[in-house]
Formats: sequence, structure tokens, C-alpha cells
Amino acid sequence: MIDHARDLDAVREATDRLLSATGKLDAAGLALPSRLPGWSRGHVIAHLSRNADALVNVLQGHPMYADSETRDRDIERDAPRPPAEQLADLAGSAARFEEAAAVPADWSRTVTLRNGVTDSASRIPFRRRVEVELHHVDLGVGYELEDLPEEFVVREIDFLAERFDGHPDVVATRMTHDGGPVRTTGGGAEGGPVTVRGTAPELLGWLCGRRDGSALTVEGGPLPALPPL
Repeated sequence: MIDHARDLDAVREATDRLLSATGKLDAAGLALPSRLPGWSRGHVIAHLSRNADALVNVLQGHPMYADSETRDRDIERDAPRPPAEQLADLAGSAARFEEAAAVPADWSRTVTLRNGVTDSASRIPFRRRVEVELHHVDLGVGYELEDLPEEFVVREIDFLAERFDGHPDVVATRMTHDGGPVRTTGGGAEGGPVTVRGTAPELLGWLCGRRDGSALTVEGGPLPALPPL
């Protein structure tokens, strides 16, 4: 069962870790490339700030972004800012998200995200946590997939397995990690079933596009190609 209050606490903790890490970056450090193609660390932090504000829009019943061009333009605008401005915006936008989430509301309601995707409002805190945790890793500042809380890794594997379930470009796939349960995903493309085994961080890295899957064991065919998130 989704517990949005627990997830909001976890978002707070993840944000504190992120703020501590980004607070150590100077202008030169922010300008260095992140692990995301074409984005500096400044781009990643700017995206996180604007994502927090976008999720406030979602919680308040407004469009997440005015349009994709505005989203991209805002990130490009904010990426080269001085460290003090970046950190203040990151902390301020996180506080605005927390304030919006504290307003009494029907957390079972359906909300609309980017590109017309809909979800339960109760999943918004976890979606924000995903942004904070994975983009912290993307900064390349010493926080790795192996450093993520175990319960978060397991939940995100479940979330992505559900996301790719029945996808027309993904063959039927069985996944398991560290003696955990077997999950199934894909199945919309011809082929399979393929079985993929590995540690939970490596499995998550493959599912979310942060690792190439070379550390995983694959049986029944090649490692399935996954669409971008």
C-alpha cells in the first residue's frame, strides 16, 4: 500500500542528502558534465528545482509544465547560475513542494503529469523521491546506486517493471535479484522469455538507463533493450 506521508518523510531525507552534496560544489564543479548526456551538473540541479515546482502544479490541479519547450528553456536558463543561487533555488523549491503536499487533500484522486500521464496523487511523493535519488547519482559526486536505501531500490525496480509490463518493444522478461522475488515485465514484443539476474543496484541501473547491464546474468537470449524513461 502506498503511504504518501512516509514517502514525504523519505523525500525530505533524500533532499537533505542532495543539498549537503551540492553545497560542496563550486562554480567549476557545477559546470562539469554530469552523467546525463549533454547536461552539466548545473542542468541536473536546475531540472530538480523546476521539477519540484512542476509537481506543486500537479498537486494544485494545474498543468505540470506549460509545454515541453518552456520546461527545456527554463532548465537551460537556470543551469549556469552561481552556486549560491542554485542551492537556494533547490532548497526553496523543495520547501514549496513540501508545503503544497502538507495541504489537506484527497490523496486518492487522479492527477495528470507530463505528456498526459495520469497517476494517483498518493504516488507523487514517491515520484519526487525518484527524481531526487536518481539525479543525485547522476551528478557524479560520490553517491552511487549502491548507496541508495535498499527499500527505495526494491520499490523502484517494482515501479519500472510495472511501467515496462506489456511494452510493445520489450520481450517477456523475468527478473530476480539477491534471492528476492521473481518479477515479470515486457511481453509485448516477440521473443523471450529472457531471465535477468543480478544485484538489486545493477538491476535498477539497467532498468533506469544508468548502467548497461553488463554486470547482469542473462539466460534465454540477449539482454532486452529497454525504451528510454
